[in-house]
Amino acid sequence: MNYVGNKRLTPKRSVSHQELNMKKELIERLRRFLTAHDMIGTPASDEQVLCAEQELGVKFSLDYMDFIKNFGTAYAGMMINALDGNENVVNETKSLREVHPEITDTYVISDDGSGNPIMINSKGEVEIYYHDSDAEIETIALSLEQFIEDNFSEW
Repeated sequence: MNYVGNKRLTPKRSVSHQELNMKKELIERLRRFLTAHDMIGTPASDEQVLCAEQELGVKFSLDYMDFIKNFGTAYAGMMINALDGNENVVNETKSLREVHPEITDTYVISDDGSGNPIMINSKGEVEIYYHDSDAEIETIALSLEQFIEDNFSEW
């Protein structure tokens, strides 16, 4: 079993959500929580998204784009990096690729608190990269939406 903090991470659905936008109910749930705690980052513009995709040579999943266009870098069970701040998706992805140039079709959206990057691959699946265990990569959710639904709880 894999954990981020004290949360168990396991894929629970059998279909990929790469072609779907994030559910409106989940966006509203996140918006209520993040607004109440004044935790919304700077939402990304279409132009910023396009520039970041071109710089990284990837296409962001639709649910990731929904998240960053609504909330920027924000908490959703863990911090999800967007395009604002020092720990942003571009910088974190480039840092990983400097050390592991074989990783080319993913982008880093977070980490597990132990230095293991959490990434989204070209199929829209969320993966964790265990840098201390022979560079093992494991799928932990079939979409960002699923990852958030499995790990986000209001407090």
